[in-house]
Amino acid sequence: MNTSDLIAQIAETTSRPKAEVKEILDAALDAIVAAAKKNEDVTLTGFGKFSVRHLAARTGRNPATGESIEIAATRKLAFTAGKGVKDALVLPKKPAKKAPATKPATKKAPARKRA
Repeated sequence: MNTSDLIAQIAETTSRPKAEVKEILDAALDAIVAAAKKNEDVTLTGFGKFSVRHLAARTGRNPATGESIEIAATRKLAFTAGKGVKDALVLPKKPAKKAPATKPATKKAPARKRA
């Protein structure tokens, strides 16, 4: 699903014009980015939490040349799913398979050698 698909689905569900839904969605995403710039978390109860994670500077390796390179420290926006989302994504459990009934072991007669 892409942005236009999401807008169309929300517009259909809420009986609002697509232009209005696009404006609201853009405002919500802008608010999340603005909070992230201030290192603030955005928690949407039942859905999840957007938070900024800090990655320290580290030494990496150029895969083409094998040369060591310095990778600068950075920040990234991370999402942690809430309980409502986690519960919605749980796959239904398959019923446990019953083990087939086993017959008592019987000894087989040794095979005869042919001449």
